[in-house]
Amino acid sequence: MLLRYMGHSQFLLEDHWGTRVLTDPFDAATGYPTHPVRADVVTVSHGHGDHAFVSKVEGEPVVIDREGSFSPAPDVFVKAVSCWHDDAMGKKRGANLMMNVCLDGVHVLHLGDLGHLPDHSLVEKALPCDILLLPVGGFFTIDARQAVEVCRLFSPKCVIPMHYKTSYNASWPIADEKAFLDLMQASPEERLPLSLLRVTREDLSEQPRLCVMEPVFE
Repeated sequence: MLLRYMGHSQFLLEDHWGTRVLTDPFDAATGYPTHPVRADVVTVSHGHGDHAFVSKVEGEPVVIDREGSFSPAPDVFVKAVSCWHDDAMGKKRGANLMMNVCLDGVHVLHLGDLGHLPDHSLVEKALPCDILLLPVGGFFTIDARQAVEVCRLFSPKCVIPMHYKTSYNASWPIADEKAFLDLMQASPEERLPLSLLRVTREDLSEQPRLCVMEPVFE
């Protein structure tokens, strides 16, 4: 499986057959370039424009934006688990979906705009988790300290932060990734941005514990 980060909470996952899964496509409000992206499957954690701009996706993708278990393409499995966008059971910002995408036998768990610490029952529903994609910027989502606790709850083999302040969204009231990296005691090597992550089921134990990814735009 190939994993590319495209900014904000948008990732492009591709299996060995070339099937492409796009997560949380963002709109222009994020400040990131909104280039068209080809995908076979799109997952949407919630209906806000910075996570649900499906119209920029080329082709006729299967869109998954509700709770349940799905097999939208051969050997592609998605489990969507309901949670909240805030710490008040959705009263502030509504609902959110955690998306567990399985490609090539690797489980990638995308937490969308998770706004609270999940309880044991919710964690069990969302597992298994090999690679965790989690928000760390706070304000709209969990913050750096909560993100570290979420890492402990899910015990992934590899963690990739998302939804934090960069030069593209500098006016947003969120924090950058540095506090999260500090709390995770990231090494100098783990702080170097990667443009591509190549993962197989067999080499999961050899993957970096923590990855900061550089946005790549198509």
